Amino acid sequence: MQSHSPSLLLTRTGSFRADALGHTALHLVGNLCFALFVVGVLAFSIIAATYRPDDPLLLPSSPSAASAKITAFLTSSTNATFRPDDAPLRTGEDFLNASSSSDSTDDPPAIHLADLPDSNSSSAAATAGGGGGDSTDCDDAAPINCADPEVFHLMMRATIESFRDVHFYRFGKPVRGGDGGGSCDMAWRFRPKDAKRAGFYKDYRRFEIARSRSCIYSIVGIGDYHTGVNARKKKKPKKGANDGAGEFAINKIPISSQASVPLVVPVVGESVNDSLPVVESEGKFSSSRYLIYSGGGDRCKNMNHYLWSFLCALGEAQYLNRTLVMDLTICLSSKYSSTNQDEEGKDFRFYFDFEHLRDSASVLDQRQFWNDWALWQKKDKLSLHLVEDFRVTPMKLAKVKGTLIMRKFGAVEPDNYWYRVCEGETESMIQRPWHLIWKSPRLMDIVSGIASRLNWDFDSAHVVRGEKASNTQQWPHLAADTSPEALLSTLRDKIEDGRHLYIATNEPDTSFFDPLKDKYSTHFLDDFKDLWGENSDWYEETKKLNNGIPVEFDGYMRGEVDTEVFLRGKKQLETFNDLTGDCKDGVNTCRAASS
Repeated sequence: MQSHSPSLLLTRTGSFRADALGHTALHLVGNLCFALFVVGVLAFSIIAATYRPDDPLLLPSSPSAASAKITAFLTSSTNATFRPDDAPLRTGEDFLNASSSSDSTDDPPAIHLADLPDSNSSSAAATAGGGGGDSTDCDDAAPINCADPEVFHLMMRATIESFRDVHFYRFGKPVRGGDGGGSCDMAWRFRPKDAKRAGFYKDYRRFEIARSRSCIYSIVGIGDYHTGVNARKKKKPKKGANDGAGEFAINKIPISSQASVPLVVPVVGESVNDSLPVVESEGKFSSSRYLIYSGGGDRCKNMNHYLWSFLCALGEAQYLNRTLVMDLTICLSSKYSSTNQDEEGKDFRFYFDFEHLRDSASVLDQRQFWNDWALWQKKDKLSLHLVEDFRVTPMKLAKVKGTLIMRKFGAVEPDNYWYRVCEGETESMIQRPWHLIWKSPRLMDIVSGIASRLNWDFDSAHVVRGEKASNTQQWPHLAADTSPEALLSTLRDKIEDGRHLYIATNEPDTSFFDPLKDKYSTHFLDDFKDLWGENSDWYEETKKLNNGIPVEFDGYMRGEVDTEVFLRGKKQLETFNDLTGDCKDGVNTCRAASS
């Protein structure tokens, strides 16, 4: 056996161990890093596969200040009764109101009695033809001359004196009323004195005018809301000026005229022109660029879900500078229908202001689009770019030059929801254009009609009963706190005796509230059903939109109108803020709801 000296063996062994230790350490560190990487990837994959986002209606987010304000508005608990989860969704004009209602320094000034010509004359009478009572200059048997300035001034003065809870901003020139020659119709633009909303309202009424033997005019009576049909003007194309000839206004500046772009606000009561847009020519169609969303699981969902997804599509179209091809038919969720079944074939225009959308954004009805596409696609070699994965971001589509981008959604929920396109990194790029969606002007006209019949001088209460009142485990005190006796006790210190009280409620039997009639003049939504009945403008106009088939005033419409009337009360009492200590979403949820 070969022998080695101890010194040589020690030297070789020490050298081997030092090299081995370095290589082993590097190997261990590398293995550890790789293991950590694998664990991280595995954990991320598990989270991605199992993650389901919170309800986007309640928890939308965006880094921009504007979107943050909208998020706060949607999720706020200041209005604990009417929250977006179970009530009509807040739309563009609500965001406008929230940001601009506190100070209206740019508003046009209201018209007062002192502003009227000949304001020193009696508000009850005026002489005919400026004759100062000289009967030789007038024919007392002739029809009333509604164009007479004295008649005009008399009608304006009588209107201002009769409706003291509103401010007037413009009076239209009177026109002849009924066939008898003793009436004149006049329109005006106004806003309630205590309005928290940035918009205006329009009314037109019939004035019965008497003339004495000495040819002195006097107002005998003023008709109800929208009775002056001859003064209702059809909308003219937007060609600029000179659309107010013969009107009386202090001035005609738009709201917020000091800004670079005038603030567009609703005018409830104007005639509606929500006809579908039409492409002018083959050349115009072929040179334009379009975006369409097809399929998906959003159909027949609640209206909040529908709008959240629709606004994602509209926001992407604006980002890509494309026309959104939209389906104007809506499937009404069973939660709003009288049959408790989903109902196809509803029109977008029943629920939202398509005229405002059409005039403010580039949209096209899909039926019209596909007709034009069939005519010119092959001839003009129009191309289609198909996208079947919602994870393909709008940023990646920005360079697509094709005529049509079609996003096609599959059948697996929730990945086939349109709003998934606007999640993740897209949130910082696509802003939902809330300002483009307003409530239906026809529904808002019903709201205005109810408020006008109450002279815009009423208080309101929202009383939730129904299933919640029956569920004493989750709402142990609600039934007792909303009983007539409890309501009388609660309202005693909040609402003055004799006031008009509008009650928005899901209690089907409104006679339940009869005991309140001893102290208040109570009103309910169905007290005004003639405003959507067979003889109403709403009935005729929606029937026309629906190809001659009458339209049901469905649950969503009822909730929309009920909510909006409630929000116009001078004092507003909410169930879960003012009438009961129970939490809106059940026991022990108050803290979560307010956070």
